[in-house]
Amino acid sequence: MKVVIGNDHGAIHLKEILKNHLLDKGHEVIDLGIKEGESVDYPIKGKEIAEYVLKHDVAFGIALCGTGIGISIACNKIKGIRAAVCSEPFSAKKAKEHNNANILCMGGRVVGDELAIMILDEYMKASFAGGRHQRRVDLISDIEAKN
Repeated sequence: MKVVIGNDHGAIHLKEILKNHLLDKGHEVIDLGIKEGESVDYPIKGKEIAEYVLKHDVAFGIALCGTGIGISIACNKIKGIRAAVCSEPFSAKKAKEHNNANILCMGGRVVGDELAIMILDEYMKASFAGGRHQRRVDLISDIEAKN
């Protein structure tokens, strides 16, 4: 599976943890994030990650900042993106099953290493349920198209 990951300066460590976890599981990782000693505004990275998800053949994106909130807001400004901030595994599972989230967001100052791995694994194991949830995702797309 091919995954894109990116971060601002508030989640450099978390990006490396998740990237290495994915690589250890045999996945291909496109790293759009920054490294130690660098700084970037999260809206810039959020836009970059979201556009990459839409324009390239990746399974999903991971967007990381200090809380996960700011970068998720930036990602969600891009038409076609459904970015979900998750701080525990249950929400990550439901973000995929019910909302067909295509970007998983987390906060490097909010979740610890092991919890972040659990969140990512739960998201990756989940599948979009479709059915009534597709109708709701379509309603979100309708709102997006009209505004």
